[in-house]
Amino acid sequence: MVSSWKMKSQQSSGSPQVSLAAEFISGNADLLGEILLRLPARSLVKFKCVSKLWLSTISHPHFCRRHARRHSSSGRPTGVFLRTNPNSQDSQYQLLPLNPESPPGTLSECQNFLPHPAGTKILQSCNGLLLCCSVKKIGHSRDFYVFNPTTRQKAAIPPLGSTSTSSGITVFGASLAFDPCKSIHYKVVFVRSTDSSSYYYQIEAYSSDDGAWRLSGSPFVAPFDMVFDNGVFWNGAIHWISPSGYSLGFDVEKEQLGTMISPRVPISRNSGTRRFRYFGGSNGHLHFFEIYGSQTTRFKVFELERDYSQWSMKYEVELDSIVQRFPEIVRDHVDPREEKHYYAFVVLLLVNEGNNDTSMLIHVPGKILSYKISDKSFEKLYEIPPSHSKGYGYLQYGWLDAYEFMDSLSPV
Repeated sequence: MVSSWKMKSQQSSGSPQVSLAAEFISGNADLLGEILLRLPARSLVKFKCVSKLWLSTISHPHFCRRHARRHSSSGRPTGVFLRTNPNSQDSQYQLLPLNPESPPGTLSECQNFLPHPAGTKILQSCNGLLLCCSVKKIGHSRDFYVFNPTTRQKAAIPPLGSTSTSSGITVFGASLAFDPCKSIHYKVVFVRSTDSSSYYYQIEAYSSDDGAWRLSGSPFVAPFDMVFDNGVFWNGAIHWISPSGYSLGFDVEKEQLGTMISPRVPISRNSGTRRFRYFGGSNGHLHFFEIYGSQTTRFKVFELERDYSQWSMKYEVELDSIVQRFPEIVRDHVDPREEKHYYAFVVLLLVNEGNNDTSMLIHVPGKILSYKISDKSFEKLYEIPPSHSKGYGYLQYGWLDAYEFMDSLSPV
């Protein structure tokens, strides 16, 4: 009884000190902010309900910007959205976690993360925010949204028309420009038709700062095969590339359009037809590579210098170890002209994690792998159930069906 009483007495004597310390921290906005700054965004979203002070601290634009700067150096997305049924009007999305703490082999359904009567499509992922639009369907207008999947906040982008004299405007591409380290505001850039001529394009940009659309620059011409979908925001500009290699860049702050040095990759005489192209940014780096011919286990990854002076060969990738481990990559048929096997794989995402450490998210039949370029090691992240797979030797996802997910507190 005595020892039990002493133990309870010691606990009660220490409790007021702990309570005083907790009360001091919770009541000091500056100290509280410094502590919360070190926590991941997903936890902070939950902590908003602790008190009004915690809510105001976590929601403050200055805190959001500081949090983005502190955590932007990690470079690695926390997950990837995968679009299922890409050829269907009713595309759905699943989230594949990439965190080491997440249990392997899990996919969470998120097809209703932004419900719309016509269905929703992700157009671009940019530093924690998603640019989405409704699927084209008769009887429904095409609506555009910016969505933060961490906070589950969304903002509808007002339709064009305020600066246009014609209602027959065609939007050829929409892109999101957002750098949380510089500002909490973002811009949505449309490449659209002009009022006067069908041979010219016009850029019109929406700013979340004032909620207004503005024409940017003069009408311009572009190559017939220029694709304004799938723009990549990097180095303060949105970049587009055509199948023939021609490229354009739009500086968002200066509102200037210019050409970008083309990533002309040396091709051998016997390379064959290009069957795959990747163009994307990661952790402040812009990457490009192409895969030619049926001997497709080896290719080179190029990176653009930040001064736009040249594309430099950054990595040489060879996937022979993956082919040996998963022979289902090799298709049963061969090219009758060259008698070489055809290898079935798609690079969904290239992630630069800093310190010259880069990994690839690779989809092979029935599986999704994480492949580290430096030591050629790989691990299986997810195995597609037979009920979801298209069958032995076939691929479920393509490059344009994967969008990175990064935790963010940024308001929309």
